[in-house]
Amino acid sequence: MTGGLAVGSSAALPAFIPSLPANGLHVGPLDVHAYGLMYVAGIALAMIITIRRWRAVGGDPGLVADMALWAVPAGIVGARVYFDLTTPFDMPRHWWGPFAVWDGGLGVWGGILAGALVGTWRVRRAGADWRLMADAAAPALLVAQAVGRIGNYFNQELYGKPTSLPWALEISPAHRMAGYARYPAFQPSFLYELIFDLALAAALVWLGHHRDIRPPGLLALYVTGYSAYRIFEESIRIDSSAHFLGLRLNMYIALAGTVAGAAWFTAIQRRKPRPQTADARVSASPPAA
Repeated sequence: MTGGLAVGSSAALPAFIPSLPANGLHVGPLDVHAYGLMYVAGIALAMIITIRRWRAVGGDPGLVADMALWAVPAGIVGARVYFDLTTPFDMPRHWWGPFAVWDGGLGVWGGILAGALVGTWRVRRAGADWRLMADAAAPALLVAQAVGRIGNYFNQELYGKPTSLPWALEISPAHRMAGYARYPAFQPSFLYELIFDLALAAALVWLGHHRDIRPPGLLALYVTGYSAYRIFEESIRIDSSAHFLGLRLNMYIALAGTVAGAAWFTAIQRRKPRPQTADARVSASPPAA
């Protein structure tokens, strides 16, 4: 589908970001979904970044692989469970609907919580300091989320209110929300989040190198910053959502995350550090399965 044309320009230029005609490709009998590919790419980048940062504090890279082996599936399950519980009306009407992650529908809050809990368990089981690992992984998580948002572009989802801004996103009629069929272009909220995620990741890396942040302070700032951004995003999104007292459910989650993250960061920085040996802070090898 072609985008609108800029009026009065010497060449025909898109007046807004065009939508894509397909959300994947066919490889023989297989349907390869771009949404899934973006998540795989994001996970791979997150592992590379975390390994580099973990190695810099003396950690064993093998522990990152072990943690990811458990935390990534847990995160995907947690994200899908959160989506199914909060937006059951968006599930495909088939027996496999609750599991159809290839069609989108991963709630980031559930994924973060489940992945963090399982990842922390594996790191603690290895005898390593989960706080150091958390700070090593925090910027990497944001990069993974940013890459994953590209999948929303392919799926023509996660967009906001109608707009005529030059960077508005064209949505094909089949993907427009009920009541918005007459509007051709919308706020590209997935793009806003992509940019914010990368900016926050860069800020966390800078803070880790230039400020004395006690671990897991970077993870607390990740929770605070991302949650604060989601307050803005929830104010412009129009996709279906559970509501409570007139506000989207995720607005309350974002508000709670912002307050809790800021309080957590403050408590971490005020707490007196406990003396630790090098062996207690990092692990030489991952635990046996």
